[in-house]
Amino acid sequence: MISKKMTTKLKADYSEQINSLANEIESADTILIGAGAGLSTASGFHYDGERFEKYFSDFHQRYGIKDMYSGGFYPYETLEEYWAWWSRHIFVNRYDTPIGKPYADLLEIVQDKDYFILTTNVDHQFQIAGFDKKRLFYTQGDYGLLQCSKACHDKTYDNEDVVRRMLAEQKNLKIPSELIPKCHLCGAPMTMNLRCDHFFVQDEGWYAAASRYEDFIRRHKGMHILFLELGVGGNTPGIIKYPFWQMTAKNPKAVYACINHGEACAPREIRDRSICINADIGKILEQL
Repeated sequence: MISKKMTTKLKADYSEQINSLANEIESADTILIGAGAGLSTASGFHYDGERFEKYFSDFHQRYGIKDMYSGGFYPYETLEEYWAWWSRHIFVNRYDTPIGKPYADLLEIVQDKDYFILTTNVDHQFQIAGFDKKRLFYTQGDYGLLQCSKACHDKTYDNEDVVRRMLAEQKNLKIPSELIPKCHLCGAPMTMNLRCDHFFVQDEGWYAAASRYEDFIRRHKGMHILFLELGVGGNTPGIIKYPFWQMTAKNPKAVYACINHGEACAPREIRDRSICINADIGKILEQL
């Protein structure tokens, strides 16, 4: 049972924690990385501010949308408007992005280690950076995939070609009606393969990745494992944060590490085997 009382290690100089984490990375039998949105934010892929204004100032002016996250939930009156938003959103966050430096640094740190990645991110940055897809479980979907909005079948479809056409041909914040994607089986509109309701499709690739993750946990049970949590917030703690705490508590050889600006904490039950760094993820990975 994990308590709700937390402990944080707050220091202006994180050299001690960085050294401890470096030693754990070197000595651990394996590393399980849990990555949240904070890792992409540390890469500069912000959903608000200057980056939002650069790509979505017209949507802001017409609809009053203030950031990319809320824009995805706006009640557009037509599918032409809906896909004008989403084609642009997908393009700038999935197809028109460089490799985030923190992702490249992380790969350099762990590429020679036995590692696996559990992530709630949907921006494909791990694959773009060159991580082995077979070492990755993307639980919440992928901006690069479409699915039936009614989930009438459990298959997903690559969307790059249609997204680029939508982007090129949209006018007045609408796409041509003939570009609206529809399910070839039931005729319902297609949507993004993102976990936002009970219609989320878990396709063959999703289940294969889930199986590899479960196998990784099973094979390393009781070993010296480093649970490395990067940029995981409080939106979906049941996917990464809480399981990492629980697995650390059950395994006396395990160590939990968390890098998260302002949100790095651990339960008191695993305090002596935790490394909490409240700092910029990119800067810490660069130092490592």
